[in-house]
Amino acid sequence: MLLDVTINTKSLSIQIDDPFHPDLDAIEGRINKFASSKETDLTGLDIRNLLPKMIKGIAGCEGGCPANAKELVSRGVKNFELEYIEGGILSARSTLGGTNSFSLKMFPDF
Repeated sequence: MLLDVTINTKSLSIQIDDPFHPDLDAIEGRINKFASSKETDLTGLDIRNLLPKMIKGIAGCEGGCPANAKELVSRGVKNFELEYIEGGILSARSTLGGTNSFSLKMFPDF
C-alpha cells in the first residue's frame, strides 16, 4: 500500500510493504523528517494513532473494505477530517496553525 503525505503543495510517498506488520517508527520518522524540512510543526497531531487505523481501514476489510473504511470515517480521529474515496482510498486532512495544510492519503495495493 502507498501513503502520500502532503504539506501545503509538497508531497512525499511512502511505500508500506507489509500492512499487517508496518514499521510505524520508520513511517512516522519519515513523516516528521519531511515536516521538519518544510518547517512544519506536527505537534498535536496523533499520527502514530491514525496510521494503524488507516491501514486497518483498508487492509483489515473483515466486513468488506468500503465498510471498514467508512466505519473509520464515521468514528473519526481527533484533529483530522477523514474521507473515504471510491476505490478503497482513505484521506485524512488537518490544518496546522491556521495556514499550513497537512494530509495523508492511503492507497490500497489491489
